[in-house]
Amino acid sequence: MSTALITGPTAGIGKSIAYQLAEKGYDLFLVARREDRLQDLKSDIENKFQVRVHYLKSDLASPDAPQEIYDYGKGMNLDISTLILNAGYQINTKLEEATLQEEEDCLRVLGLSVIMQSKLYIKDLMSRGGGHIMVVSSMAGFSPPSTEFAILYGPVKTFMNRFVEALNGAYNKNNIYSTALCPGFTVTEFHTMSGTQDRMDKVPSFMKLSADQVAQEGIDGMFKNKEIVIPGNLNRLLISVLRFFPTGAIKWIGNKIAGGRYK
Repeated sequence: MSTALITGPTAGIGKSIAYQLAEKGYDLFLVARREDRLQDLKSDIENKFQVRVHYLKSDLASPDAPQEIYDYGKGMNLDISTLILNAGYQINTKLEEATLQEEEDCLRVLGLSVIMQSKLYIKDLMSRGGGHIMVVSSMAGFSPPSTEFAILYGPVKTFMNRFVEALNGAYNKNNIYSTALCPGFTVTEFHTMSGTQDRMDKVPSFMKLSADQVAQEGIDGMFKNKEIVIPGNLNRLLISVLRFFPTGAIKWIGNKIAGGRYK
């Protein structure tokens, strides 16, 4: 069976994707910063699904990480057919409060590493006759960016959505299909790690999805070669009506739902 590379698989959406792909019979190549969690994940998935799991401790904030990841996979002769580029976080401070290094690291994880990993694997996917790339983006890529914190997060996700479109325009003819998975509010460690759990707690429960549901809809959409996947009927409705609402109204609704996103 071919191998799926997954970045950020030790929690949340990435972890759910790892289990669901393993259940489908995929071998896995897992990349994250926390080696103890990678070891536990490898052991559990191999025992449950009888697939092979390789892992590499790597920090995608490092400029050398994409090449390091690629070289490790080549050295292990892994037949990578699927890229799940999921790693991400946000900086919960105002732009002027974060250091230049903090902003550069975040942009590298959310954007540059995605581009570089895709670039490194494109020729291999072409040689094997095709494959899939999933970029875990966000509904933030379709809505006005926050005026209070993490103001670069939404713009970078918009960029990633356009990058997916560009990949499809260039490589669909080679049977390489890219998908931007754009979840809304999802119950994961993301908000705790980013220091925004208090805002997440204010979001109505009916607007929150589980990581498992997001992962399932993302995987289903990816294998159907969908370019954009927005999990959840309500989220799809919200995105469809965003085009017709003035920005002021969207910000007012966002403040009511997300507790001060657009102060």
